[in-house]
Amino acid sequence: MSDVTMLRIGILIAGLILIGAIVFFGRPRKPGQGKRVARESGETLRQEPTLSEQLQSELGGLGAAEPTTQAELELPDRGTEGGANTELGRRATEEFDKIVTLYLAARAGEKLHGPDIVVAAEKAGLVYGHMGVFHRLVENHPERGPVFSVANIMKPGSFDMAQIQALETPAIAFFLTLPAPVNALDAWETMLPTAQRMAELLDGVVLDESRNALGRQRIAHIRDELRAYDRQREAPPLTKPARW
Repeated sequence: MSDVTMLRIGILIAGLILIGAIVFFGRPRKPGQGKRVARESGETLRQEPTLSEQLQSELGGLGAAEPTTQAELELPDRGTEGGANTELGRRATEEFDKIVTLYLAARAGEKLHGPDIVVAAEKAGLVYGHMGVFHRLVENHPERGPVFSVANIMKPGSFDMAQIQALETPAIAFFLTLPAPVNALDAWETMLPTAQRMAELLDGVVLDESRNALGRQRIAHIRDELRAYDRQREAPPLTKPARW
């Protein structure tokens, strides 16, 4: 075989390789191709503290859309922004069987302002912590979790201290998840005056879970419910009578 023939064959092979490379690399990539996928590489995505889906459901399925009125409320879904201590106010378990909610709303045409909320919360004995919201803790026993918590009703629900000067909201939510680290009635008797005190400081109004003005009749009804809840939890389990 002559040198000329060998040269022609070499050029032909090189040309075929070049055409194959152009075809391969010129194909459009599938969606997501070339991107790192944490699940495939064994990495785990960082998870921020959030309220459980079950808790959000118990509070009325809040957080589905950007709220435009006081009736469209939002729960916290972030927890480490603004320097929050994500352990302070964390519940020992995400399980619960009852929730009691109050709202502190601004008066018509007004807004609650971030710096004022922070000052009022501190004066009312609340601490800033888990989920970027405020909590009332058991005195000398913060590890037991929150007696109740206070969140912003506007998205994302937390109070970002880095942006607190600009924060404005129509209302904040007080929520008591049961079982709490104290008896249900004691927790309520702590939450109610705290909400009333902050309402005085912020010149707002306290509303019930239906966003109606909280009256004496509703307060008495809630107390009766929580007394019954405590009695039920304290009652010993039923046992079969002994046979003689």
